[in-house]
Amino acid sequence: MEARPNRLRERTVYQGNVFSIADTDIEIGNGIVINRQVLRHPPVVVMLVHDVSTDRYLIEREYRCGSDSFAWGLPAGFMDEGEEPITAALRELNEETGVHDVRSHVRLIGSYYSSEGMSDELAHIYGIDLEDWTMTATRFDKDEHVESCWLDWEHVMKLPILSSNSVIALQDERYRRRERELNAITLTSMPTNTAVSDAGCAA
Repeated sequence: MEARPNRLRERTVYQGNVFSIADTDIEIGNGIVINRQVLRHPPVVVMLVHDVSTDRYLIEREYRCGSDSFAWGLPAGFMDEGEEPITAALRELNEETGVHDVRSHVRLIGSYYSSEGMSDELAHIYGIDLEDWTMTATRFDKDEHVESCWLDWEHVMKLPILSSNSVIALQDERYRRRERELNAITLTSMPTNTAVSDAGCAA
């Protein structure tokens, strides 16, 4: 059985409003001790939101200090302590965009570490197909400013979206759309005037 890593020491060397940085010494087995700096970050949720009736997607534009640019991406936000991921996803969707989910199909695309070599941030990525929804007032944090818009798939694919979590969600949606197209082609190409015979069926 593989030995479990043993954290020998951890010291917080920076504490910010959103994340902290810890200096750690970890024994990984056979007496080997490594030193790493780890960015401690709350888990997050990312939502690919699809309005089924109009076949449009909810896209955001926000300044991102990591890339020092106004970046396109998907709605996302932090989970509160003890909050379930799906609860956080629907809450953040409403707070950031004003979209209130009345009836939808929600699926978990996956949960992925944003950068497992240096951070413990875990992103829970959801696909939300809205069948019925209403708009309420947005509730941004004091220093948060996000622009939202609805775009069709063709325009979404032309955007320079570079966030890895958004790309994962969009690649999953690309596969699902392609699968639906192939199913539609198969259905429309089936003969409609062929008599069905039960001669080969077991009694």
